[in-house]
Amino acid sequence: MEDILNVKDLNVYYGVIHAIKNVSFHVGKGEIVTLIGANGAGKTTTLQTITGLVQAKSGEVDYEGQNITKVPGYKLVSMGMAHVPEGRRVFADLTVYQNLMLGAYTRKDKDGVEADLHAVYDRFPRLLERKEQRTGTLSGGEQQMLAMGRALMSKPKLLLLDEPSMGLSPIYVNEIFEIIKKINSDGVTVLLVEQNAKKALSIANRAYVLETGKIVLEGEAGALMEDPKVKSAYLSE
Repeated sequence: MEDILNVKDLNVYYGVIHAIKNVSFHVGKGEIVTLIGANGAGKTTTLQTITGLVQAKSGEVDYEGQNITKVPGYKLVSMGMAHVPEGRRVFADLTVYQNLMLGAYTRKDKDGVEADLHAVYDRFPRLLERKEQRTGTLSGGEQQMLAMGRALMSKPKLLLLDEPSMGLSPIYVNEIFEIIKKINSDGVTVLLVEQNAKKALSIANRAYVLETGKIVLEGEAGALMEDPKVKSAYLSE
């Protein structure tokens, strides 16, 4: 399987704190790969470094065979990479429709944008019902759907999701994970950062476990679900 993303020996510092330590992993085209780990393990920093929001001290990020380590984040969107950040980051004062259209900001194909807007409404019927509503009035689950819908409007090949289930009710959590599976089956590769390890491993092909900025375990998601260390650290109720 051809890799869409290859992260090699990534090191990131916040001042004197060594946050990411020689992290290497890869994501194959068409896969769902998840990074799991406790709070503060470096999962969000890893995603932010890949998408240019945080600068690496050393190491390399290759996307579709191209070194993007120094490419600014805004350019990555038009290259087919979309990042749904932790905490959703939707524009509260804009309507649902306006938020979605911002996702297509870099695109020039008007007809394609219109078709993708309808596809997003098909995937998230609640967004269609609330398209003229101010985003700040939506529930947390609806805002998460909007953040994902907005990312899909950029027509990504690779979707990076940071804690999509955070703060959501169990019903919404199940719904969001079903949607992630569907997005993936429609041909979008997914890199998922998630504290809900059980849910993440249940939909992923492969997984990496991060502890204090280092990858300590990797493998098929199903096998890691049965790993005693993973079970005791991340899967115990």
